[in-house]
Amino acid sequence: MMKKKSISASKASLVFFLCQMISALDVPLDLLQPPTITQQSPKDYIVDPRENIVIQCEAKGKPPPSFSWTRNGTHFDIDKDAQVTMKPNSGTLVINIMNGGKAEAYEGVYQCTARNERGAAISNNIVIRPSRSPLWTKERLEPNHVREGDSLVLHCRPPVGLPPPIIFWMDNAFQRLPQSERVSQGLNGDLYFSNVQPEDTREDYICYARFNHTQTIQQKQPISVKVFSMDSLNDTIAANLSDTDIYGAKPVTERQPVLLTPTGSTSTKVELRGNVLLLECIAAGLPTPVIRWIKEGGELPANRTFFENFKKTLKIIDVSEADSGNYKCIARNILGSAHHVISVTVKAAPYWITAPRNLVLSPGEDGTLICRANGNPKPDISWLANGVPIAIAPEDPSRKVDGDTIIFSHVQERSSAVYQCNASNEYGYLLANAFVNVLAEPPRILTTANKLYQVIADSPALLDCAYFGSPKPEIEWFKGVKGSILRGNEYIFHDNGTLEIPVAQKDSTGTYTCVARNELGKIQNEVHLEVKDPTMIIKQPEYKVIQRYGQVSFECIIKHDSTLLPTVIWLKDNDALPDDERFLVGKDNLTIMNVTDKDDGTYTCIVNTTLDSVSASAVLTVVARPNPPFDLELTGQLERSVELSWIPGDENNSPITNFVIEYEDGLHEPGVWHYQTEVPGTQTTVQLKLSPYVNYSFRVIAVNEIGRSQPSEPSEQYLTKSANPDENPSNVQGIGSEPDNLVITWESLKGFQSNGPGLQYKVSWRQKDVDDEWTSVIVANVSKYIVSGTPTFVPYEIKVQALNDLGYAPEPSEVIGHSGEDLPMVAPGNVQVHVINSTLAKVHWDPVPLKTVRGHLQGYKVYYWKVQSLSRRSRRHVEKKILTFKGNKTFGMLPGLEPYSSYKLNVRVVNGKGEGPASPDKVFKTPEGVPSSPSFLKITNPTLDSLTLEWGSPTHPNGVLISYILKFQPINNTHELGPLVEIRIPANESSLILKNLNYSTRYKFYFNAQTSVGSGSQITEEAVTIMDEGKMAGILRPAVGAGTGYSETLFATSPVTHTVRPTFYKVQPLYPRIRNVTTAAAETYANISWEYEGPDHANFYVEYGVAGSKEDWKKEIVNGSRSFFVLKGLTPGTAYKVRVGAEGLSGFRSSEDVFETGPAMASRQVDIATQGWFIGLMCAVALLILILLIVCFIRRNKGGKYPVKEKEDAHADPEIQPMKEDDGTFGEYSDAEDHKPLKKGSRTPSDRTVKKEDSDDSLVDYGEGVNGQFNEDGSFIGQYSGKKEKEPAEGNESSEAPSPVNAMNSFV
Repeated sequence: MMKKKSISASKASLVFFLCQMISALDVPLDLLQPPTITQQSPKDYIVDPRENIVIQCEAKGKPPPSFSWTRNGTHFDIDKDAQVTMKPNSGTLVINIMNGGKAEAYEGVYQCTARNERGAAISNNIVIRPSRSPLWTKERLEPNHVREGDSLVLHCRPPVGLPPPIIFWMDNAFQRLPQSERVSQGLNGDLYFSNVQPEDTREDYICYARFNHTQTIQQKQPISVKVFSMDSLNDTIAANLSDTDIYGAKPVTERQPVLLTPTGSTSTKVELRGNVLLLECIAAGLPTPVIRWIKEGGELPANRTFFENFKKTLKIIDVSEADSGNYKCIARNILGSAHHVISVTVKAAPYWITAPRNLVLSPGEDGTLICRANGNPKPDISWLANGVPIAIAPEDPSRKVDGDTIIFSHVQERSSAVYQCNASNEYGYLLANAFVNVLAEPPRILTTANKLYQVIADSPALLDCAYFGSPKPEIEWFKGVKGSILRGNEYIFHDNGTLEIPVAQKDSTGTYTCVARNELGKIQNEVHLEVKDPTMIIKQPEYKVIQRYGQVSFECIIKHDSTLLPTVIWLKDNDALPDDERFLVGKDNLTIMNVTDKDDGTYTCIVNTTLDSVSASAVLTVVARPNPPFDLELTGQLERSVELSWIPGDENNSPITNFVIEYEDGLHEPGVWHYQTEVPGTQTTVQLKLSPYVNYSFRVIAVNEIGRSQPSEPSEQYLTKSANPDENPSNVQGIGSEPDNLVITWESLKGFQSNGPGLQYKVSWRQKDVDDEWTSVIVANVSKYIVSGTPTFVPYEIKVQALNDLGYAPEPSEVIGHSGEDLPMVAPGNVQVHVINSTLAKVHWDPVPLKTVRGHLQGYKVYYWKVQSLSRRSRRHVEKKILTFKGNKTFGMLPGLEPYSSYKLNVRVVNGKGEGPASPDKVFKTPEGVPSSPSFLKITNPTLDSLTLEWGSPTHPNGVLISYILKFQPINNTHELGPLVEIRIPANESSLILKNLNYSTRYKFYFNAQTSVGSGSQITEEAVTIMDEGKMAGILRPAVGAGTGYSETLFATSPVTHTVRPTFYKVQPLYPRIRNVTTAAAETYANISWEYEGPDHANFYVEYGVAGSKEDWKKEIVNGSRSFFVLKGLTPGTAYKVRVGAEGLSGFRSSEDVFETGPAMASRQVDIATQGWFIGLMCAVALLILILLIVCFIRRNKGGKYPVKEKEDAHADPEIQPMKEDDGTFGEYSDAEDHKPLKKGSRTPSDRTVKKEDSDDSLVDYGEGVNGQFNEDGSFIGQYSGKKEKEPAEGNESSEAPSPVNAMNSFV
């Protein structure tokens, strides 16, 4: 539904101007004129007795009027009362009550007179009465004892206040008493009960009276009500009478309606015209009567009739004489009806037909004052002149009184006066002042010159020409500079001088001239009119249906005049939008996020400009879950079935698709509801299958597209008869917990499955493949039985049968179980190790005989640990790692080894009980690998043309270092790179001096180490040579990028000089390429690493897919310029193809690589943390560490370096880099004391030393061991967990990737 509404500002102006026409011309205040009352207090003025009384009387006139007052018809001498003052230049009285005065002393009728030389105006009679809020009269309230079903009236009888108080009923907790068709408050404040119920019993029915003027609330004494039910009344009679005397109270009987108010069959009501008519009917009866209203011989007035207080009150607003008549209320219930007729007479206080208007005349002119009023009864009209009855006022030969009209002829200046017209009847009076002012004045135009009017096309234009003159001037309008006088039907000329153009068009734009002339002169004024295009909504909001928690948007696209600035306002149900962040108001739309049921309604887009307003509306319907079903009924009860029926609830704008039936077993599981069945949404009955010995209750849940309703109220209960069990326990198992027992377990039957009382189980077992008889035992309702004294790991046949007091369940099926396991007896033999590369090895062994396993074979565990690093010849704490291989495998892969190191390993067989003995330790060594980055690069001693470089050897050399590689190039202020220079440095050097560099030039350095295998990760740094301040006026050597070339560069360790090209250029790789793509796969993920040669800051991506599939490649973007990536969400046991590419290099990518994922098995380890010897050992170690920490702390405070630290610094061993858990990047470790991390994006320290950043610890660092598994092809599918010491990291982050096998250490 859409609604469009347009409101023109010009139409509002039209109303204003037409209202101006009603009054006579205003006399400018600079001209002589009689007084005019401009402001006065209301006729009936009720004041707060605690505050000062202010009686208003303001008037204007020329000369300014003086003021006087009368009180109760006699002169009120203000000067004689110290409590009364009159405001300066005003007639307003202020009576000081707050400083000792009493409001009651100033009650009375006051009238103000404003007087000057041209006449006197008077105010209405103002009746001053202080408000009153008297206390409740004390009374003794007896408790109300009433029989259930009878009627009751609790009387309020509030004290008489001024004005009358507002009545309401509450309890002791200040909570309003609930009201309904049965219990309601009458217009007189009494509380009516059509019939009482037991729940009406209470002792705190309290009537409150609120006096608004004094802002006080008075409270009546609490009223007690006790309702006697028939059952309790009969019990009381039985307890006090003999058997022969008991007749019993009559049961609650239904009664036909009887009116409690008004009484009798007829009544009368008088109401005044314009007031609100309130008629009331309250009836007693059981069941509670319903009230209906009719008007005899007519219809109730539409749009003015309202029903209140549960239709017990008829309300008609703004009544008139036509509303007089007979109104009938009818109270009806199933036993009959009662009625009452109220005869309504509408009287009327006087009201104006024509009020007298000020009259401005020139000498010699004629005029009339007309005063016409109506009322019921018809009012009397009387005239006063300057506040004096005209009959006794000074005579004026120019005036003649003719009933409600005064006729003036040939007036002179002395005829000026103020005349009062009084129209009165028994219900009130009207008093109006109108002056006759005799003046001779040439025309004057009061409208501002050159005033600009703006209107919307096709709407009225009203051009103002307010004027004054005496005699009254004639007004003419012209358009344009030389335009002719305006005439015709397209214009309307109003008496107040306004020119109206009923339908303004674009060509109506222009200048308009207003000319006013009388016999004393002529004057003109120009105004300007602009006609604007109307504002339109060209795309209106549309009706929307949305599900709860969805999102909806209403559009409101507008078109408007380019010179007008529109504002858009959205309303919901004609009110402001809720203050809720879910409502988003855009330029052209309204969006509601996360829609809820309360968002249902009409949304209106209102577009306002200074000239017009347009609106459009649309309805939003929010669909929701259905209401719950009701009226559940059970029929056709049998031993194993019953029929259930129900009535559906409201669908809430979404059809019901199905009903879900649930049941409760009140006998075995009270309060727990279970799923029974479901039926289509068109079905409201269902036949339900039942089990024996269950006390059923059912409930129904309705389902639609939005969701499930709340459950219905439960049905009545239905208890079925007992029977033998229908089924036996499920999930029967036999597993030994010790080598000499068999533990038989099963899932017990649920309560409703027992089919009767006395549920038990018959447990039977015998050894398999042995001619033994069944051994049986009957146990209570448990779920486990232990057989002791069994051989170790022997198969058994087992069965469990249910029984109850009525008999056995059917014969159960047999299952096979085993008695308890024991630890394996022998270790695997013939252990062999084949080293594949510097980080990966393959281990083989012979399987153990199955008889020696003594349990279920779980697999084999390989324990391996690093003995020492071959490059440093230093031993470290032995840290064993564990890999578990599932099943009867005889080989496995050992990843994550450190290059150039010596290792030991052994193998053990594992069953359900634990691990067997270890095989003899096997020793193997890994070959050399590439080194880590140098531990630091420090650039010191910058001069005009030289820099000193110092570095530390790699933390992890991973072999024998053969040299260092240094590359550097200049950088200009536009971040362009100069030519790259490369130097090879012997491995035994630790510093270098670069000479003959350009002054004030930034250089970038790249530094890495080499073994015989290849180059390691590089470390980078930047440094600047200092500026030659003495040569700024004449630079001896050209600056970088000056175009005159570089000077020679000399090195302290070599006499070789290098000449470089003189110009800068953007560095591009000669042969960008990605090579050595390697993969390490686990069960559901794989680590991809590669080597890249080309420009810095390349953006890589990884593409992958199932090998042999024709599906498109899947693409993953690599974060930053890293050279590794983890593919997640892979399918176990699947072959994949993979390749790596770089963005922006013309589709350049690597060759394909193929890898395969494989299944994994979680490691099972012996929990030594619970062994006594281990706990004691850990306590001793903890005590020793505590002593060492205390000693180290004491030595450290003295400035010394503790031995452990010195030993670590001197004999640091390489460690595997772990992977950060948060973003998949390879982390780095640094000593917390010596290597504080640089903040991201910060410069290097002042000594130009590059240090490692701290990294998140992975599970590899802190676990109890390393658990992992491999497929038969050696691919990694397991997990690590281990504990190792944190060491200084390998150097700064590098664009070169670690080896793919090293990356395997990051899988945790």
